[in-house]
Amino acid sequence: MIQAIGLFLLSLLLFFACQPKNEAQKIIDQAIAKHGGAQLSHAQLSFDFRERHYEVKLNQGQFQYESMFEDSLGNTLHDELDNEGFSRKVNGEEINLSEEDNSRFTNSLNSVVYFALLPYYLNDQAVNKKLLGQTMIKGEPYHEIEVTFNQEGGGADHEDVYIYWVHQQNKTMDYLAYSYHTDDVGTRFREAYNVREIGGIRFADYINYEGTLENFSLEDYETLFEEGKVKEFSRIELKNIEVLTDESELAVIGQ
Repeated sequence: MIQAIGLFLLSLLLFFACQPKNEAQKIIDQAIAKHGGAQLSHAQLSFDFRERHYEVKLNQGQFQYESMFEDSLGNTLHDELDNEGFSRKVNGEEINLSEEDNSRFTNSLNSVVYFALLPYYLNDQAVNKKLLGQTMIKGEPYHEIEVTFNQEGGGADHEDVYIYWVHQQNKTMDYLAYSYHTDDVGTRFREAYNVREIGGIRFADYINYEGTLENFSLEDYETLFEEGKVKEFSRIELKNIEVLTDESELAVIGQ
């Protein structure tokens, strides 16, 4: 009997091991590859965003994010986030931070890098992916992927919900929408533009549209967008991008 149970459990394990990845996972894997995931697994890059300079180092799960800028008083601030935690230096001297400020500054730095390198981080352990279906935007076919987060490992924004639209043929992530609950509550829709490849990595700027309706599903943004019912809120623009890959090839773009 014990032997029979053992064989049964083994057959179950083999059965599930042989099952193909769910469709949402396959689509995200293809998008990450298309956007330069292989290069991002081991790379150094930098860019400027809204008066701040960012530097990012990635090495097989190890990471270091840095942000350098001046405050309104002319002080030089240097933020750093890595696998060990967050620190801030003011004029070269590390300062003590309250738990609230530490969390706020960590989320701010992490968020900028997260959005800049999408969809690279969509395979983190806390991420849940679901294929909602297929749709058309501007006459082009897209997969519609919903992303949610586990509370454990999902960070302060674990309640946020995202929708990503991945082109069915090109495998590119061209649109995204999200609801946010940190500090405030609302929704946004983003459209990629000024797409360019640097050092084998695909970067894009985004037109950021504001939420125009309350209590509606994020996937409805595609219809509102097509009908011209979403209003531009801001532009997300990365400038002076530099990428140093593990082949030590440096690519530079000025704008």
